[in-house]
Amino acid sequence: MAVQKVLIVDDSKTELMFLRKLLEKNGMTVRTAEGAEEALHRLAEELPDLILMDVVMPGQNGFQLTRSINRTPEYSGIPIIMCTSKNLETDRVWGMRQGARDYITKPVDSAELLAKIKALG
Repeated sequence: MAVQKVLIVDDSKTELMFLRKLLEKNGMTVRTAEGAEEALHRLAEELPDLILMDVVMPGQNGFQLTRSINRTPEYSGIPIIMCTSKNLETDRVWGMRQGARDYITKPVDSAELLAKIKALG
């Protein structure tokens, strides 16, 4: 199944705008959330095909939210790609342990992100 609907969770408006433009230019429908609470509201409204998840956010961080989503039966099938400035190998391993399918570091390489999304489909 090709990825059509993407939820981007990031507290940076600049990052949200960059990622939204990139994905929409490639034919995807994008919804955004600036934190965990808003992300959970978006999930309740409509299930995306993919979640792009920042790690460093106020309140619940991306690792915690990824774990929470993966433990919720209605959401556990949604793939999550961590998209973060945290570039240590231990961060990547921890993100994958929380249930992320993939991990990409900022600044995001457009071609790399699109290849990772395509690999999910």
